[in-house]
Amino acid sequence: MKDQILRGTRIFLLDLDGTVYLGEKPIGGMISTLGALRAMGKKLVYLTNNSSKTEAEYREKLARIGLLDERDGVYTSGMAAAETLNARYRGARVYLVGTEALRGEFRAAGIVLDDERPDVCVLAYDTELTFSKIRRLDYFLRKGVPFLATHPDDVCPTPDGSMPDVGSFLAMFERSSRRRPDLVIGKPYTAMGEGLARRYGVPAGEMCMVGDRMHTDIRFANNNGMRSILVLSGETTAESMKRFPDRPDLVLGDFNEILS
Repeated sequence: MKDQILRGTRIFLLDLDGTVYLGEKPIGGMISTLGALRAMGKKLVYLTNNSSKTEAEYREKLARIGLLDERDGVYTSGMAAAETLNARYRGARVYLVGTEALRGEFRAAGIVLDDERPDVCVLAYDTELTFSKIRRLDYFLRKGVPFLATHPDDVCPTPDGSMPDVGSFLAMFERSSRRRPDLVIGKPYTAMGEGLARRYGVPAGEMCMVGDRMHTDIRFANNNGMRSILVLSGETTAESMKRFPDRPDLVLGDFNEILS
C-alpha cells in the first residue's frame, strides 16, 4: 500500500502539529523526508483547521523550523471559508467573528465585511472573542441570517493544554439562538475538499491526507474520496483508532516511514 500511495499521489495534504512537527520541533527527520518527496515531484500542502492564524503566519512558522519550501502550499479553514463565500455567496456582506488577522485575509479576498446588516455570518476561531461579538452574532442568528463556521473542532491543542475552539463556541450559540451552522467548511467536511480541487486542479483520488486525528484528518479523506495516512506521532494511538468507524489506507508510526 505504501508504494501504491507514493505512485498514485500528486498532492500530500499535511496536517501540522502531531504530524510534521510537535510544538516548534520537526518530527524526526521530517525536513529530509519532505525534501525527498519534493524531489519525487510531489506537491506538499500544509492543511489546518485553525482559522485564528493566516497563511502568512503559518508560512513564517514553517520556514522558521525548516519545513517550508517556496513550492509548498498552505491552506487553512479560514482561507477555505473565504473561497467558499466567493463561490457560493459572491457579493454578500459578511459578519465575521474572527481575529483581526483573519479579517484582513477576508478583505484581501474581496469580501465585504459588515457588522450592521450582513447577508451571511461566519464564525471562526476567534482568540480575540468579546461579549460584544457574541451578542451581535447571536442577534443575527436569531434573525435567520445564513450561518457558516470555519471548522468543528471542540478544542485547540496548545503546549499548556487544550483551549476552547469553534466547536465549543457552536455549542454556546446553539443554546442561545437554537441555530446550528448551515455549512461547516473545514475538516472533516467537503467544502474544504472542494476548495482544494478548485485551487490545485487535482482530482481527490490523487490527493493523500496525512494526519494524526481520526475524526478530522482521516474522516476528511474518507468524506472527500482521498487516500489517507494516519500517523501515530500525535493524538491517536494504535488502540484509540479502533474506537472510530473511519479507516485509513495506511498507518505509520510517523510520516518519515513513508520512505523507509
